[in-house]
Amino acid sequence: MVSGLESIQLATLVLVVVAGFAAGWVDAVVGGGGLIQLPVMLLVPGISPVQALATNKMGSIFGTTTSTVTYYRRVRPDLRTAVPMAVIALAGSFGGAVVAANLPASVFKPIIVAALVAVALFTAFRPNVGELTKLRHDGHRHYVVACLIGAVIGFYDGMIGPGTGSFLIIALVSAMGYAFLEASAKAKIVNMATNAGALMFFLPHGSLLWGLGLVLGAANMAGGYLGARTAVSRGSKFIRIVFLVVVGALIIKLGSDVWQDVFG
Repeated sequence: MVSGLESIQLATLVLVVVAGFAAGWVDAVVGGGGLIQLPVMLLVPGISPVQALATNKMGSIFGTTTSTVTYYRRVRPDLRTAVPMAVIALAGSFGGAVVAANLPASVFKPIIVAALVAVALFTAFRPNVGELTKLRHDGHRHYVVACLIGAVIGFYDGMIGPGTGSFLIIALVSAMGYAFLEASAKAKIVNMATNAGALMFFLPHGSLLWGLGLVLGAANMAGGYLGARTAVSRGSKFIRIVFLVVVGALIIKLGSDVWQDVFG
């Protein structure tokens, strides 16, 4: 079993811990912690991209589990919607991880950037969206829409990953009519499942660096706990502001990747 700590320097380890804590906080509030955590993982000497992605998922599942429990205790999201959505998302994430092993993420990045820009504009120009829960669908249609969201975004998380929580939240707000706070609570349950789905693929391939993953997970847990408590106490308006900041950062990061792929 490879720990990933054999040759890592103290300064790099500290950077991983700080990144894990910050990513856990951001993930708990609006998602998008991978924007912070994954690039730092790639700085670890000798780590391969697949090991970085797998270990990142391992760390993230600690944080998403912690924030899920914290949200559930304080917000009490409707599990009748969240659980089937999470199960479908887990299967989608496993499928996405299979595709990720055979297809470069650069193929999809321009589409993701365009989607993020649309999400940012929608949220910025509709300031009242997500303030209150006003469900758009009733009965079976409600659950069908929820499961479709889980399948599509779960597949995306297994394949590429950054911004999964943000996509989940905006889908729950815009397509289903939830307030930002309740959407964040449900998104954590689904995001925990997508992390598990990707790990189910990576585990048999021996890509996990267990020691480093546990260190990252501990930092993620602390950040996730604090982030969930902050989101619950500050409410939907605060989440909306942080959401726009994180989505803007994702657009810049993925947009620069596309630019390098095309012109670099």
